[in-house]
Amino acid sequence: MSVKVLNGKRFAQMVIQGANHLSNNAKTVDALNVFPVPDGDTGTNMNLSITSGAKEVKGNVSEHIGKVGSALAKGLLMGARGNSGVILSQLFRGFSKHIEAKETITSKDFAQALEAGVQTAYKAVMKPVEGTILTVAKDAAKKAVAVAKNEEDIIVLMEETLKEANASLKRTPDLLPVLKEVGVVDSGGQGLVYIYEGFLAELKGQRIEDIVPTTTMNELVNAEHHKSVHSAINTEDIEFGYCTEFMVKFEEDKVKANPFTEENFRNDLSEYGDSLLVIADEEIVKVHIHAEQPGDVLTYAQKYGSLINMKIENMREQHSNLLFEEDAYPAPKPEVNKKREKFGIITVAMGEGIAELFKSIGAKAVIEGGQTMNPSTEDILKAIDEVNADNVIILPNNSNIIMAAKQAAEVAEQNVAVVESKTVPQGMAAILAFNPTGELADNEATMKEALGSVKTGQITFAVRDTNIDGVEIQKDDFMGIADGKIVLTNKDKKSAAKELLTSMMDEDSEILTVIYGEDVSEEDVEELVSDLEESYPDVEVEVHNGKQPLYSFIFSIE
Repeated sequence: MSVKVLNGKRFAQMVIQGANHLSNNAKTVDALNVFPVPDGDTGTNMNLSITSGAKEVKGNVSEHIGKVGSALAKGLLMGARGNSGVILSQLFRGFSKHIEAKETITSKDFAQALEAGVQTAYKAVMKPVEGTILTVAKDAAKKAVAVAKNEEDIIVLMEETLKEANASLKRTPDLLPVLKEVGVVDSGGQGLVYIYEGFLAELKGQRIEDIVPTTTMNELVNAEHHKSVHSAINTEDIEFGYCTEFMVKFEEDKVKANPFTEENFRNDLSEYGDSLLVIADEEIVKVHIHAEQPGDVLTYAQKYGSLINMKIENMREQHSNLLFEEDAYPAPKPEVNKKREKFGIITVAMGEGIAELFKSIGAKAVIEGGQTMNPSTEDILKAIDEVNADNVIILPNNSNIIMAAKQAAEVAEQNVAVVESKTVPQGMAAILAFNPTGELADNEATMKEALGSVKTGQITFAVRDTNIDGVEIQKDDFMGIADGKIVLTNKDKKSAAKELLTSMMDEDSEILTVIYGEDVSEEDVEELVSDLEESYPDVEVEVHNGKQPLYSFIFSIE
């Protein structure tokens, strides 16, 4: 079997298989996130991005491969989320541009298109970092070009391309020290390998579902949750109260002592609850179950390996809150800004309190997002239209959103400037420097300068054991992060906060803003503020309830 000419319909199926395979393995990619903060979302971002591209392809299937490529590029562009998603969109943007005039392509065309995608992606990144998805794409494309000189069979070409992508992925820790320090390969590169595996499976006439089920765990979980309408049951009627999701990474010694079969594993777990879903391959088993004693479930599962990506939610509490909110707070209709303004500022924030804070100091639109939930290019474009202004300024407040914001700015019809704020305090400092009577270029320069006037501190928890920059970190420790760098850990949340502020405050500090999250009580805040006022009597302390998830405290020091 060989494929010497590739048309649009076959390429469309390759894209769909690649998207399915990444979707099936998105959580595995998330688990490769280097830093132990609870926002490892590379797999999620890449999955949402390629899924958007595949959706556009499904709606524009054609024999003409150039047209299918254009649909893929458009879908990826609009759905791109996070740096990994934007880079992925640029890889296939360059790929699709190279083949846009062709009805069919040969192995040489395919290899050259991969190379064109790499060139486009490198240009899109201001400071390309080797040891990332860029390196994996570059090495794979270089191999493809070399093979295509003497090989007409696209299947053989894709086999060699994938082989080199895997080899390059294994080399990423040698290029990026932090990967070697933590002991993982690059997450974005792994995501790209999954896509290429899907491409090759389609070319060979294989189905990814023969290896991994096509239905993702998320889809199955949603199906289970929606078998009954939540408002049709009483909270007290929920028999198994904890929605429990986790993965088990098989360990050779444990499996040897306790031989694993998916059927027996599923039957044993069924004794602990209902809504059970089990998906296994050679390396990992994914589990979703509603259980009354989730600890017992986890203890049983540990017989086969180590637990990763655990999530346990109290469904009784969720159900009560949902019923109350639906009854007392019906969903508001989105506001429409009918009057055309000279300026509109868009900012990104997680947490109802932080969103309100940004609106109070001048933001016209706040996109819900940040850690674990990066908005797509399309989300940002919608916000640009909604503010209804001639000049728009975007404050991403997260380094993983900047590329998507810039991509939206390039596509938008309005004049759009992206002020590259990487934290909420930087975004606040920038918006306070805004001059409504000034010009766009002047405001952009002034707001960018304001980013350097503030220091950012954050307290969050570790999702796994690791060692970063000499800091020994244990799972569930509270970590202190100063301007993006993990500098300390502590078992106690308040102690971590005090220690972090001690390391960051100096004689030039005049204003300290404390934004506390949804896991912090008012008593904890009052105690912390009291200590701060005693330790720093000359510093003005402001306190806001940000209601943000994941980050117990966000500190702004000016």
